Amino acid sequence: MPKVSEDHLAARRSQILDGARSCFAEYGYDGATVRRLEEVTGLSRGAIFHHFKDKDGLFLALAHEDATRMADVVAEEGLVQVMRDLLAQPEQFDWLGTRLEIARRLRTDPEFRRSWSQRSAELTDATLARLARQKSAGRLRDDVPTDVLIEYLDLVLDGLVARIASGQAGDNLSAVLDLVEESVRRRD
Repeated sequence: MPKVSEDHLAARRSQILDGARSCFAEYGYDGATVRRLEEVTGLSRGAIFHHFKDKDGLFLALAHEDATRMADVVAEEGLVQVMRDLLAQPEQFDWLGTRLEIARRLRTDPEFRRSWSQRSAELTDATLARLARQKSAGRLRDDVPTDVLIEYLDLVLDGLVARIASGQAGDNLSAVLDLVEESVRRRD
């Protein structure tokens, strides 16, 4: 049997993740059956599960990839910028459906909650580092603990995702994000 290159394996893994992202977004976790995953990826279940232990492993890998992308933006520009990008171009964010599915599974699946908390640390760490840099530079409020700011921004992000995913994105959401940003800035 010929040896498959690392580039080929990485491309195949990426193909699976891209197809799975759209499948999970359209059908949710439960509706993203193996048959549907085969259809959207154009690959057999054997090919899919050669790269991922099971459907849960595939979903967690996808969620981790999306959290990593968000962490990159957070590290450079902050969590409010992630929200602004989402608001400006929601069609560019295939992770909307994934984020909603993560929220549902965190509430209903203790094993998933355990696995996700291990994998979501990167986004939390990026947010913590960004907030610490902003506080050190005197740009953020110093009368509110950093962990409270993180909870606040996460809550706003979750609300924004739910609003956009439900098709209720209003005209005032950009102004709401301005208000959120202003509320965490240092007052002189």
